[in-house]
Amino acid sequence: MIRNAEFSEIENILNITQACARNLISKNIHQWHANYPNKTIIEQDITSHNLYVLELNGRLIGCVTLSSKLDAVYKTVSWLTPNYNNLYVHRLAVHPDFQGQGWAQKLMNFAENYAQKHQFTSIRLDTFSKNIKNQKFYELRGYKKLGSIFFPKQSEHPFYCYEFVL
Repeated sequence: MIRNAEFSEIENILNITQACARNLISKNIHQWHANYPNKTIIEQDITSHNLYVLELNGRLIGCVTLSSKLDAVYKTVSWLTPNYNNLYVHRLAVHPDFQGQGWAQKLMNFAENYAQKHQFTSIRLDTFSKNIKNQKFYELRGYKKLGSIFFPKQSEHPFYCYEFVL
């Protein structure tokens, strides 16, 4: 079941994202680290009603943030659609114990259905340039790679921006 996250679940959500960060770092993919995503960001996502969790048999195993806010860093990207009425996917995570079982696909299906239901023009996201697995994941779903952005506090390497037009 995918539903809105609750404040009482912050520690469980951080456990998921931190486990993902450790897993990525073990593969020499320095996409997330100890300061990202952090408790403040998770709290903001919950306050904004943008954070969704994936629950399996009473246990949280994944999460995703869906937002209509155009972050400043995205303004330099040559998107396929105008910067109006777009859904942004952030911080998609599935606990490593449950990866490879189709749960990320379910979270993206949820995001795409949400975008269609709310009549967004497109879905936009970014993924780390060193995370080849994620790039293939989005490209196989029909997302188009459009440009690069940088998060200097996260990595010296770029993040690739993708868009899917609905």
